[in-house]
Amino acid sequence: MKATELSSSQRWSILIGASVLLSLAMGMRQSFGLLQPSVIRDVGITSADFSLATALQNIIWGLTQPFVGLFADRYGSRWVMVGGVVIYALGLVLMMVAPSALVFTLGCGVCVGVALSCTASSLTMTVTSRTVSPAKRSMAMGAVSAAGSFGLVIASPLAQALIFTSGWQMALVGFLGLAAVMLPSAFSAGAADKIDIDRSDDSQQSAGQVIQSALGHSGFMVMAIAFFVCGLQLVFITTHLPNYLAICGLDPSLGATALAVIGLFNMFGSYAFGWLGGKFPKQYLLGGIYIVRSLTVAAYFYFPASATSTLVFAAIMGSLWLGVIPLVNGLVAQLFGLRFMATLTGIAFFSHQVGSFIGAWGGGVIYDHLGSYDRAWQAAVLVGLIAGCAQLLMNVRPPRRRDEMALPAVA
Repeated sequence: MKATELSSSQRWSILIGASVLLSLAMGMRQSFGLLQPSVIRDVGITSADFSLATALQNIIWGLTQPFVGLFADRYGSRWVMVGGVVIYALGLVLMMVAPSALVFTLGCGVCVGVALSCTASSLTMTVTSRTVSPAKRSMAMGAVSAAGSFGLVIASPLAQALIFTSGWQMALVGFLGLAAVMLPSAFSAGAADKIDIDRSDDSQQSAGQVIQSALGHSGFMVMAIAFFVCGLQLVFITTHLPNYLAICGLDPSLGATALAVIGLFNMFGSYAFGWLGGKFPKQYLLGGIYIVRSLTVAAYFYFPASATSTLVFAAIMGSLWLGVIPLVNGLVAQLFGLRFMATLTGIAFFSHQVGSFIGAWGGGVIYDHLGSYDRAWQAAVLVGLIAGCAQLLMNVRPPRRRDEMALPAVA
């Protein structure tokens, strides 16, 4: 079946399934920072222990994403996504009953990390890109990413309310309810497996050849390295912002409100950047996001935190939050086609998750040793500005395939 042969109801079923799956997977994961003060108190672990669990989640997500993507490219996405939901639920249960840092890390770090490879941006963007025409691809990925951000608007207030009224374990019970909603969504999104890929813009190379081509392409490598900074900045904020606000003596509920504001504004930002990515060079938009993010982080942490400054910061960051997803995935499709899109975005995403690991764990280590987050946010700003400038200069010419290079020149 070709994408053009899908009925309107079939297309909407796939796109809504992908949106809900991405929404809840990311919404819960980005709300884990709200659990930190309670888990530290009740389980008896340190901020560095909690940060290490979150950091391992990110690095395991990154390590497994290329292999999960390759498996999905070859055998289909549906059962990969369904299996990911089951593993996600297992991770939440382990976190809920954890008697020690080791068990908490196994749930939060290992299980949720693997689950995110199966349920989050890489596979949902691949499913979306196959469901629409090339002309609408960037806007569709932006729309799914925007709808996907609604999960943070749901998960963050839900977690904060349950923590306040019933404790952090009950917040994880609420998350299990959200995980149950993810199952039918994964099944619906997996219907994209039946769609034949249009190979008019796609090479007939093997997976190994395409990977080798990507790793030898200067533009792809610049994009992947810049993606490292994206992960560092965002996970530093979601992991440590609630604790930073507590240190500043602000209302604990402000952390949940800030995360909800990020999710709300991300809905508009993701759609806007998806739309803009179809009209303007994606590398310029990406570079601009990294630079403006870095300047916003610098301004927020330089001045004393208040409820107003925190919500303004959350609104600006939310507008720039997941807008990178349609742009990065669009650049991969532009350079290498759709055949191994999940594999290649997985490789780029590994770099993102190395940054996430450093942002989560490094932030905790710096705070434990220095008693403040000053050096952490200063480093995040510096590398962000460097990455943004490099991204602006990215090479966006598709690589020449070996069969084309072998053709003799025509006089």
